[in-house]
Amino acid sequence: SQVEVTLAEYGNAVNTTAKLRGTSFLDVDSAAANIVGYNAGISVDTVISNVLSAGTNVIYGGGGASTPSARIDLAVDDLITANDIRKTVAALRKANAVSFNGMYMGYIHPDVSYDLRRETGVASWRDPHVYVDTAMIYNGEVGAFEGVRFIETPRAKIFDDAFNGNGAPGTGDAYATHICGRQALAKAHSIVDGNGAFPRVVRGPVVDVLSRFQPIGWYWLGGYARFREASLRRIESASSIGDNS
Repeated sequence: SQVEVTLAEYGNAVNTTAKLRGTSFLDVDSAAANIVGYNAGISVDTVISNVLSAGTNVIYGGGGASTPSARIDLAVDDLITANDIRKTVAALRKANAVSFNGMYMGYIHPDVSYDLRRETGVASWRDPHVYVDTAMIYNGEVGAFEGVRFIETPRAKIFDDAFNGNGAPGTGDAYATHICGRQALAKAHSIVDGNGAFPRVVRGPVVDVLSRFQPIGWYWLGGYARFREASLRRIESASSIGDNS
């Protein structure tokens, strides 16, 4: 089979002035470089999130009274549960999805992490950490659980106003939790004109005759695509502290 990855241009820039550099109490060039680097990171993360969120293997949070079969059928009490994690790991293993040194990788929004960590019961995330491994409670992180090593990120995909609890769009936001094995994602990039696997810093031209304006930015020519659907799973759920009003 063949997977196509379309290269696209990504980038952004800021422009500092001589007056700002001359009157600021801060190092303007360092601040500009930090802003550019941060913007590059969140921009590429968003591109990847959108690609992953279009995957075809999805289940829905099983914490509520209903049994949702689609995003639009979610209700505010359909929160992520420990059993959702177990079901997803079982599906990955059944599909022969290769792990990362024995663990799959999970990307979870902080609002969803909150729900997973507060779930009670002997089969939940919390009980082992209350009675045995307390470090994760003190650190406030999910860590490794049920064969998945979780990374918390605010850039996990949120589908705004996806449900109203009655099978129609409304005010409830649906959160995507991604659990991946190897080969889930394909990445392609140009290697011409200084391009590479990661965004590069670009100094813009100084076109002002007094050299007052000095632009700095980032640029990347590349793209992502889903490589092996069987290695990519998504759990969509509501959040008890999400925007559901």
